[in-house]
Amino acid sequence: MANQRFQRARSSEAKAQRGADILAAARVIGEQHGIRRVTLTDIADAVGMHKSALLRYFETREQIFLRLTAEGWREWGPALRAELDDLDGTDSPGAGAPGSVARVVAHSLAIRPLFCDLLAQAPLNLERNVSLDSVLAFKLVTLEEVDGISTSLRRILPELTESDAVDVIAAATSLSGAFWQMATPGATVENLYREDPRLVHAVVEVEPRVTRILTAQLTGLTGH
Repeated sequence: MANQRFQRARSSEAKAQRGADILAAARVIGEQHGIRRVTLTDIADAVGMHKSALLRYFETREQIFLRLTAEGWREWGPALRAELDDLDGTDSPGAGAPGSVARVVAHSLAIRPLFCDLLAQAPLNLERNVSLDSVLAFKLVTLEEVDGISTSLRRILPELTESDAVDVIAAATSLSGAFWQMATPGATVENLYREDPRLVHAVVEVEPRVTRILTAQLTGLTGH
């Protein structure tokens, strides 16, 4: 793709496709190298564009990744709600217990590493170098998905208040983003952690740790 000769998109359809191509390239590079390491030039090279041409489609590097974060919420929210609804319809003992809910939520995030990376980066820098319109659009997406997930959580665990459910979602996404950063320090540093017995605590596995913390939070909130 980087070797393709760039041709300026002129029709609205071509411009929309070019924007989609830019997002797709950013997604691939982000998955390969981590969001922090990806530059606007990297993305432009991947789609065969000059950086100045790419800026006709997105205002900044951060706007590209903020759009991908919004897409991540749109994909994760419905998927998690479906899993929670399946859990709610299960007749097996403990299906609606805090531990079961915590495991579903933690797993749904752990299998989406790029989303976890984006969740950590969004408040740190992605929201800080874009227009207010971009921030507003992103926040409206997250609010919609949080509301939907909150409804599913409260259906399974009716003891949760609306604010309780929002707190659980905030904890799940914040912890998954932070722990993902800790779990991916780079090959050299990770080898140091694994080879030195004194640093074994620094080896982080996202899913089990988030599961334990969410289980404790939900248990406390529901009294189960």
